[in-house]
Amino acid sequence: MTEECPREFIDFAATLADAARPIVSRHFRAPLTIDRKSDDTPVTIADRDAETAMRTLIEERYPQHGIIGEEHGVRAGDAEFVWVLDPIDGTKAFIAGKPMFGTLIALVRGGVPILGVIDQPVLGERWIGATGTDTIFNGKPIRTRACTGIDQAILNTTSPDLFAGDDAVRFARMRKSVWQTQYGGDCYAYGLLASGFLDFVVEADLKPYDFSALIPIVSGAGGAVSDWNGEAIHLASDGRIVAAGNPALLPRAVEILNSP
Repeated sequence: MTEECPREFIDFAATLADAARPIVSRHFRAPLTIDRKSDDTPVTIADRDAETAMRTLIEERYPQHGIIGEEHGVRAGDAEFVWVLDPIDGTKAFIAGKPMFGTLIALVRGGVPILGVIDQPVLGERWIGATGTDTIFNGKPIRTRACTGIDQAILNTTSPDLFAGDDAVRFARMRKSVWQTQYGGDCYAYGLLASGFLDFVVEADLKPYDFSALIPIVSGAGGAVSDWNGEAIHLASDGRIVAAGNPALLPRAVEILNSP
């Protein structure tokens, strides 16, 4: 049985989300200076300020814990407990005025995610998942749905641009195997899967701050997540993610992604 995540960490993660929410919200659909990072992805003051606010709270409350943040880097990344932060997962949607983004907060112990938050500040929606407990959405437990077969499944991915070369070929096999495929959403899609509205999310080229928070949320709602080889997700995973609402279908999805 999975060890239960301490309640104090769950409550503190909610405090972090509360701190980021007004910062992100006040910049949504407001005039913004959009900078380009070295990898050509966008970043704004909302990303930077929200992460700063969360890091400050962590350093004050748990100075012995590490932090990995998308915008401000790594501090004590080899600590037993490490907070992994993405202040706006889906910045491209954010700057386009689309509310399909979220603040991601994860706590990782020994490289394994034990706690995750997806907070959608504009819509006032929050998913919290932690080991040993049920995932909750706005305070109420949620469950994935029991899709009966791959050919009945709704698949989601943020963008076909995530897949290059062989990854694109492998994703195309998965896309052709399901009932329908939808695009967009970033982390929001994993929340919808946990809530029983999607059956699969398949993505590639994700970083630890993109995926760490999602694992406890999907798992705590009755779903399952692995890499494309069927291995458990941890900080050093390669960023190829497949999440399934029905764990019984995960092996079949992995098989499809790896078939010749």
